[in-house]
Amino acid sequence: MTLQAQKAVDGGGTNGHWLAVRPRLILASAFMLFLELALIRWTGSNIVHLSYFTNFVLLGSFLGIGLGFLRVGRSRRQPYYSPVVLFGLVLVVLTFPVTVDRQTEGVLYWTSLGTTGPPAWVILPVIFCAAAAILMGPAELVGRCFPELPRLEAYRYDLIGSLTGIAAFTALSFLSAPPVFWGLIAAIAYAILLVPRPRLPYAALVVVPSLAVVGLLLGETLTAGAIWSPYYKVTTRAMQMLGVPVTDIAVNGIPHQLAAPAAARLQWEGQYGLPYERAVAAPADVLIVGAGSGTDVAIALSKGARHVDAVEIDPKLRELGGSVHPDRPYADPRVTTHITDGRAFLEHTGKKYDLILFALPDSLTLVSGASSLRLESYLFTEEAMRAAREHLKPGGAFSMYNFYRETWLVDRLAATVQSAFGHKPCVDVVSIRGQQAVITAGETPAAQRCAAEWPGAAATSPPPADDDRPFLYLKDRTIPPIYIITLGLILIVSLLAVRLVAGPYRRMRPYADLFLLGVAFLLLETKSVTGFALLFGTTWVVNAIVFAGVLVAVLAAVEVTRRFRTPPLPVMYAVLLGGLVLAWLVPNQWLLSLPLPLRALVAVTVAFLPIFAANVVFAKRFADSADATTSFGANLLGAMVGGCLEYLALIIGYQGLLIVAAVLYLGAFALLPRRALA
Repeated sequence: MTLQAQKAVDGGGTNGHWLAVRPRLILASAFMLFLELALIRWTGSNIVHLSYFTNFVLLGSFLGIGLGFLRVGRSRRQPYYSPVVLFGLVLVVLTFPVTVDRQTEGVLYWTSLGTTGPPAWVILPVIFCAAAAILMGPAELVGRCFPELPRLEAYRYDLIGSLTGIAAFTALSFLSAPPVFWGLIAAIAYAILLVPRPRLPYAALVVVPSLAVVGLLLGETLTAGAIWSPYYKVTTRAMQMLGVPVTDIAVNGIPHQLAAPAAARLQWEGQYGLPYERAVAAPADVLIVGAGSGTDVAIALSKGARHVDAVEIDPKLRELGGSVHPDRPYADPRVTTHITDGRAFLEHTGKKYDLILFALPDSLTLVSGASSLRLESYLFTEEAMRAAREHLKPGGAFSMYNFYRETWLVDRLAATVQSAFGHKPCVDVVSIRGQQAVITAGETPAAQRCAAEWPGAAATSPPPADDDRPFLYLKDRTIPPIYIITLGLILIVSLLAVRLVAGPYRRMRPYADLFLLGVAFLLLETKSVTGFALLFGTTWVVNAIVFAGVLVAVLAAVEVTRRFRTPPLPVMYAVLLGGLVLAWLVPNQWLLSLPLPLRALVAVTVAFLPIFAANVVFAKRFADSADATTSFGANLLGAMVGGCLEYLALIIGYQGLLIVAAVLYLGAFALLPRRALA
């Protein structure tokens, strides 16, 4: 076989693939983003550490994508390693599933469960490296298309593909499709992209591991009998507890809820009735945030509620409540269900209530795309408690209960309620170890009746969390050591991987400014994700819309740069910094006070102006770069570093990320080559 023929078989030549370059680029880009989202979603459902450290898979994905671009031109063979590593990862995860160690210092959770499977320091590096190797394959396929097209045209099709990938994964989430369908899509994409000319040895490297992945995921689906919500893998188990039929509901392998009759639950755990004893007013209209499978709703009805607004963020948990709860509370005509984020409901509704109850709102997972923001984080800030007070009728009451591992958590939450309501709440500590507590505050002191006066928070208790730093479980203004150590190891591994795969670092030296643009843009994206989560809710729909909106803004910047004469780079940098200043000056509380349509308009303008300007800067610089794949790879590696710097929000808050981004953009401007400045 001639060298040219071998290139065609291996996909090394431009004519080695039956699919034209543009549709191939769109497919590869869509597959790359789809695979990234699927890995984040699926690994977190089985390795529960990743429910709290979702961006570790994201960081591995960014590393792999950057390495894939840098690998272009250094190998002529197709990246057959990708489906093989994917099979290995799926096999390891299904063989060694892990429940989270909720005793880790510095990372606080509600309850205390044991650990099964490999420890975090073993499994997390495996997942990180595997994610990088898997995503490196599709990224290399995308990168190979770039030299065949004009720079901005290639980038344009890459963005169209990314939007397609988001749309496909969002559609499957809407349909609650189990992971076997994700595996089928991956197998089809691998077959189309990696077998340009069918030949047995190469086809086997793709088809065999891909079908094996589908088989493993099918086995998981059939064995576990799981329901896949947009947030969790939900499993149920019917059982008897003290002779009473109940349904135990677990999410991502952690016991989460118990669908039990209201009378039995009140008998077993009396704290569920305390909110009604501490509130003076009869609970005619009740709002329950975190309604879940319906036990709290059933208790409210048993206490005489005439109407209950039940707010639950997960549609599948609500569906389970309708089908398995013995009391059938959701079938009661007095109950209205709202599938949305609790804080968003409080900000949008105009109704007032006799009792507002935060009923164990513990999501057990993070918002995708944010390293430290949980689905319920914005429920426990001082601003959220004030919003709850504003929705109480005269003489009404607010209450919250949960299992707390630390006494200072109870003090912090009680102090937050005290600050929001202007007087001390009732604090009932139920268990002898201080793990279970009920905190109740009347609209006025006369609207509550406490068993005893709360002595106040200890002097060492942290202050209330706020919307800028909504980290309830972080006692000190610091980055926990577990994060610092892990991120340091990630950066070391990344440096070694870049040197091994891409060769000398001097290849990327001319694109140091593009690297910094990637770092800053990831911080800008994080600020947008968390900002929209506060303004419109932490639901998966809002999250998907925000990510799609960011890509649309990037695509718009590319189209404007392609079709029109844009201002020179110094002017665009000035516009970018002006957009950052505007985002800094517009307070979230003012945005929350606006009517919803106007809030959306202003929020989109404020958030996407700097994003648009930043990508005009990138598009202009990228169009003039000497090496398309190396410059693009440097930018993607910068995004990975930005994912590490995102943890600075634990110290400086999300608003502070704008300052860090501004400094990085100034650094990128300082590193601009003279030719680009001219």
